[in-house]
Amino acid sequence: MKPLNLSAEKEIYLVVDPGSKPEADLFQALERVFRYPLVALQIWDNFSDTRQKQRFIQNLCSLAAPYPFPVLINNAWEWVATTDLDGVHFDQIPEKFAEITRQLPKNTLLGLTCTNDLSAMRWAEKNRFDYISFCSVFPSPSAGACELVSQDTLRAAAAESHLPFFLAGGIRTDNLDQLAGIPYRGLALISGILGQPDPEAAMHQFTDLLQTNQKNET
Repeated sequence: MKPLNLSAEKEIYLVVDPGSKPEADLFQALERVFRYPLVALQIWDNFSDTRQKQRFIQNLCSLAAPYPFPVLINNAWEWVATTDLDGVHFDQIPEKFAEITRQLPKNTLLGLTCTNDLSAMRWAEKNRFDYISFCSVFPSPSAGACELVSQDTLRAAAAESHLPFFLAGGIRTDNLDQLAGIPYRGLALISGILGQPDPEAAMHQFTDLLQTNQKNET
């Protein structure tokens, strides 16, 4: 199981939508994006054909195998034990979590989405999760019903918890500067990268902006 590919710099946690485009086109875009440093890669559980789920997961894990970042699945934890996945990201605190953990391989990477209610963050820390994410920091169609997370919440989370956290929802290159001064570890992006006409160019732009903003904060 690969751990999070964390560094001293803020970087991208990439989310992949399997239903967004044909697999060949998606994987071609990913191969170019993988040249940049990624913290992790998450497969959003949004399959147009569930019969192809295992094959897609295995193909993507194989594509990512030479790289240092882990591959996680969104919510569908049962696939971790039967594929080369490194972990699972839960959108909310899962029911019967103790039973789930007994069925997961040792050292499975665990992540949880949090909102303004920091009790979820405290639960994640108590249950030895590896990281959390906050959704949504800006309005976003892909963020669904996520409430907007306040910057006060993000600062309180950083002050209280040692868990690395990522920001998600509506993040664009033209609003990234509004997050200055918040000690997040990276951005969880989906449409901001893979939904763009040139995903590699979008990845380059976000990576460059993150590094520039971080230098300006120090």
